[in-house]
Amino acid sequence: MIRDGKVALVYSRKFDYYKFPGGGIEPGEDPVTAMIRESREEAGLKIDPASALPYGYVHRVSPSDHPDADIFVQDNFYFLCGSWEYTCQDLDDYEAEEGFTPRWVDPDLAIEVNRRHDHGATDQVMLERDARVLELLVAEGSL
Repeated sequence: MIRDGKVALVYSRKFDYYKFPGGGIEPGEDPVTAMIRESREEAGLKIDPASALPYGYVHRVSPSDHPDADIFVQDNFYFLCGSWEYTCQDLDDYEAEEGFTPRWVDPDLAIEVNRRHDHGATDQVMLERDARVLELLVAEGSL
């Protein structure tokens, strides 16, 4: 979601980072349905499904930090959404503990914060992934 040169992101007050709203795809969901649900839960934004245009995805393969798996595989889908309205956030426990807050932010600020600030134990690969997607949006003139 882009407006006036800013992008809707979720800010973690506890660990000082920005991320796109998102999360796992639940059984019976497709990527668009999951994005709509996660945007509502994490950012309090109700997305018009007809406005969701696929932007791309990032395929991540890395060593796993779980003892029962050697490899972690994750597909991250991105969409441009042209129509939304505000609603209430519906955070789960860890999101509430991190202080997830929706923000319309300048992409350069989000990139700077994600790359230069200390985020504790936060997954730096996730933060760099979102910084690179923001850079692509800027370079292509979407932001």
